[in-house]
Amino acid sequence: MELVVATRNAGKLKEIRRLLEAQGIVVLGLDQFPELPDVEEDGDTFAANATKKAEEVARATGLPCLADDSGLTVAALDGRPGVYSARFSGEEATDCSNNRKLLVEMASVPENERQAAFCCVMALCLPGQPTRLFEGRVEGHLLKQLQGDGGFGYDPLFWLSEFNCTMAELPLDVKNRISHRGQALRQIVEFLT
Repeated sequence: MELVVATRNAGKLKEIRRLLEAQGIVVLGLDQFPELPDVEEDGDTFAANATKKAEEVARATGLPCLADDSGLTVAALDGRPGVYSARFSGEEATDCSNNRKLLVEMASVPENERQAAFCCVMALCLPGQPTRLFEGRVEGHLLKQLQGDGGFGYDPLFWLSEFNCTMAELPLDVKNRISHRGQALRQIVEFLT
């Protein structure tokens, strides 16, 4: 089975490809469809954005499509950055600028109030079927400085007490097993197989 993953994020694509190709699913990224315009993520929930991307890319390519919207929700920031995680520091945001902004906004938040969660909603659009949603969530704690050089996004700030390290310090296989995206992907694999 060929499946288009509606992302241009190399880190996300690597994680998704690693899990799905082990199941015999050929994963195509948007880099293989350079003519496709980016889908505007204008929904106010992860589910709305994931659904819109999956359905638009499936329509444009004629292939089954998987799309996700995921991000970091921080209790002390009333759930922000949430759906704006990728562009938290502005339209030209980078992982570095987003992490810097998060550190500034969290600077005065005490240690015992730094709870956060990575949330993911994946939408699977198969021809002739309704779009299905799959969700994953992992709880953690935000550090006051970056730690680790693996992963991407907010991984170097996201402390996992049960592993005594940040998400950025986990081997990719372990991260895929426990992450919000990994949880949603395992549900998709079960559904597809």
